[in-house]
Amino acid sequence: MQRLEYVAAISVARGCGFAALAIVTMMFGLSADMPNALQAGGILCLLVVAVLLLKAFNAPRHPYKRTELWIMLDEKDRPPATIAQGLVSDILRRAYLRFAKQFAFVSALMLIATVILKMLRTAAGPV
Repeated sequence: MQRLEYVAAISVARGCGFAALAIVTMMFGLSADMPNALQAGGILCLLVVAVLLLKAFNAPRHPYKRTELWIMLDEKDRPPATIAQGLVSDILRRAYLRFAKQFAFVSALMLIATVILKMLRTAAGPV
């Protein structure tokens, strides 16, 4: 069971890492205007949250043999076919929700920072 959870976390983390890399690269391109860069990053993080929630919702319907988790598992670590669908989908659903929560937290931080920076810019007046 722990091996399944570990491999599921690696599988979901890898995909989320690529998404985070894309978001950070885009934010770096917008870094001349930091409030807008943070706002775009926060919105894109919310998009990742939506995708992860959708994947968590559809996890029970996705055939377990077509998941990256199943492919990454050694033959000896795979559960019996009678319980594999329920077990794999539940573990993947929990991994998707955990990473969605983390992305939501980062998104909230970015959007709060956006509001604060825009308020500071407005309070400073025209430059």
